[in-house]
Amino acid sequence: MASNNNYNKPHFFLNSSASSHEFTSPSRGGSSPIVIPPKDRAIHSSKLRYDIQCVDSDLSSIKTRLKDADLEMGLGIQVEFESFPNVEMAVQSLANDPKGIILHNVKTIENDGQQTTIATAYVPEGKLSFYEKKLQDYEEFKKNAKGHSSDHQKLIDSIKSIRSATFNALWADDNVFLPKSKEDKIWWEVWIATPRKSRQTHDHYQEIISDFMALARMAEIEISHSRLRFPEHTVIQIKASQTDLENNIKFLFRVSEIRHPKVTAEFFDSMEPIEQVEWSEDLLNRLDHQISPTSPYVCIIDSGVNSDHPLLSPFFNTSDQMTITPDDDASDSMGHGTAMAGLAIWGDLTEPLSTSNKTVISHRLESVKTLRFNGDNAGTSLGVITTNAVSTVEINNPTRSRVYSMSLSSGQGTDRGRPSSWSSAMDMLAVDYLSEGYYPRLFTVCAGNTDPLGDHSYPDSNYLSEVHDPAQAWNILTVGAYTDKDQLSEECDYSPVAPRGGISPYSTTSLFWDRKNTPIKPDVVFEGGNVGKDDYGCVGIQDLQLLTTNNDFVQRQFQCTNATSAATALAARFAAQIKSQYHELWPETIRALIVHSAEWTDRMYSLISAKRSDTNIKKSEMAKLVRKVGFGVPNLNKALNSANNSLSLVIQDELQPYTKEKSTKTKDMHLHDLPWPIHELLKIGEADVELTVTLSYFIEPNPSSKNTLDKYNYASHQLRFDVKHYGESDEQFMRRVNAKADGDKSESLEDSNWLLGKSQRHRGSIHKDIWRGSAADLASRGKIAVYPATGWWKTRNAHEKYNSQARYSLIVSLSVPEVEVDLYSEVQALINVENKSLVEV
Repeated sequence: MASNNNYNKPHFFLNSSASSHEFTSPSRGGSSPIVIPPKDRAIHSSKLRYDIQCVDSDLSSIKTRLKDADLEMGLGIQVEFESFPNVEMAVQSLANDPKGIILHNVKTIENDGQQTTIATAYVPEGKLSFYEKKLQDYEEFKKNAKGHSSDHQKLIDSIKSIRSATFNALWADDNVFLPKSKEDKIWWEVWIATPRKSRQTHDHYQEIISDFMALARMAEIEISHSRLRFPEHTVIQIKASQTDLENNIKFLFRVSEIRHPKVTAEFFDSMEPIEQVEWSEDLLNRLDHQISPTSPYVCIIDSGVNSDHPLLSPFFNTSDQMTITPDDDASDSMGHGTAMAGLAIWGDLTEPLSTSNKTVISHRLESVKTLRFNGDNAGTSLGVITTNAVSTVEINNPTRSRVYSMSLSSGQGTDRGRPSSWSSAMDMLAVDYLSEGYYPRLFTVCAGNTDPLGDHSYPDSNYLSEVHDPAQAWNILTVGAYTDKDQLSEECDYSPVAPRGGISPYSTTSLFWDRKNTPIKPDVVFEGGNVGKDDYGCVGIQDLQLLTTNNDFVQRQFQCTNATSAATALAARFAAQIKSQYHELWPETIRALIVHSAEWTDRMYSLISAKRSDTNIKKSEMAKLVRKVGFGVPNLNKALNSANNSLSLVIQDELQPYTKEKSTKTKDMHLHDLPWPIHELLKIGEADVELTVTLSYFIEPNPSSKNTLDKYNYASHQLRFDVKHYGESDEQFMRRVNAKADGDKSESLEDSNWLLGKSQRHRGSIHKDIWRGSAADLASRGKIAVYPATGWWKTRNAHEKYNSQARYSLIVSLSVPEVEVDLYSEVQALINVENKSLVEV
């Protein structure tokens, strides 16, 4: 390793340095036209007309039952459309916003190797004629004024049947979450379509909710007072049996989806004490607490924190210990929150206790107790609980700089990464949706845990255990676990399950998620401990866990802890350490620096049967690796500092992704012409170098089962980056990425030197990729484009978000790890020249 590879220099910050260009995405060729097998139009139309008559008869029954109901929005009915097997249905054509016909729900059912699409739409009274008119055009082979077909053949021929919606059509979760008995009264999550209208048009939100409440009361269904509002849906919890819902589903016609409500998993049990009180006193004597008015806080959202613990009290004020629980008691009787607080301040206590060095800490703590035990949240969405916790903290001290740490999860998977009400609420809080993005927040959230004890098939059990709700949220930092703990006492009869540097036996993954529509999770991994094994199975062992503070500190000072909860508290500490050094950085940038600094261990590469030195790792294999362990283990030195031969350029900027003229289209692309150390790179010619690029931004969520459709994107907007190729002129680069650029379209070529590549890296709202090649090749790559992809700001015009600005953070690093070279000084000189020319102008 080169001797000048000391990370002791500040990063370069180049905020708002890009040139802006009008942008249109180059066409990459479309998919093949959908071919729908034709039907006998007379017979097929007659059948569907009969189906619609049956729906109309059901609507008449609804009118009779609700004749005395005083509904502000009038009557309607949910209509269910079923496709023929293995035939794609043009579901978006089932809706008509001006007529009030709203597409509610789309799902695919697989049975015996065949796929069937089920779509539901809300149709107001008197509007079934919309579908009858389509059938009439279909029967008459209608053509438009130009002689082109307008008979809706593709839609009509794809529909097998039409009927009033059933409970099964609205049920949007896996059937394993249905109650064992249909007569059991449980809490359900109902998603009510409440689309926002333009600022000039009344959106009828209050009227829709009022009608739903009235209809639910008439059905004698208990309703929760808490609610979550998203751009096109409001989530309310109701208590009923499945039979109650099946019998009344036609009358709850504003419900677009029914889901299983999430509950929190049990907290981890405390372990027996392993150290003495004197250790705490010695450690406190070595504490160098460097605080200032700008010092950040780590806010623990958990079971409370016992802030009088000797190792926590220096970092707490009494007023910073809060609660939203019914008993108004902010203390921690469970022990989980206090354990997380100890890790968020000290890290794994094994390390500072085992040395005689001073421990420098530059951040503080606050806590908000959210739950005392399972069952506290019955009838209340966990998204509402988290929102209330954040509100309580920020009302208490609105100007404080903080990082939120939440080591709680539902204990359940996410249906292959699909957004939930809780994960969507996390995305809304992170982007500060309710305040138009003025105060975004950084959340570190645990990925959730496997059950590593007993018969644990490592690492296959990790792969089969998917990341838990709400850790699929796009905007948060999702934390998985790895382990370096592999040393056991000599008298121990067990051996460690995971090798040093490997994925922790506790960590979950997103290996089997739908990769087209889901983010890469976890984002990174921190220490989460290991387990021991013998011929009979796996057990927890103190040697393989982390040491932290115990809530019952009068009896004992310390306890052991583990898993992704512990890893998440360490991640929050890491984020606070960055924020302590760089006070003004955005949450998007802190998240980017954490991910950007991360590296895969040799053991992680072995998960895909590869080595770091391999030059031909398949991109599909790298895609599997990041869904197992994210982007690896963050490195604090690299996150905080640059070196002579390894430097980082950090950019915070914003662009306008879309604009509306006659229609809504993409608007801006940013071109970053970076201060590039061309001369130093050319000097070392064929030396191996790395270019790492990370793009981070927060999206506004719009959750729905329709998110698989382009028009109903979950993300408000998406951004992409591209880097100039070797041998490519500036003009060719612009033409390749931007159809608005002058000249003939440039050929789109995949740059094979990237580990992930364009088709794999652009998942979620943080994108990282690493280019490896020669210094001479890298010398020509000093231009990076950031440009928009699609999102609901563009496709859902009623929300009038098409003129919104989108913040982003871009980090670019150059590293020549094995060569004595001073890239840093050349970049510094280039920046000084640029700054001087700006002053002279």
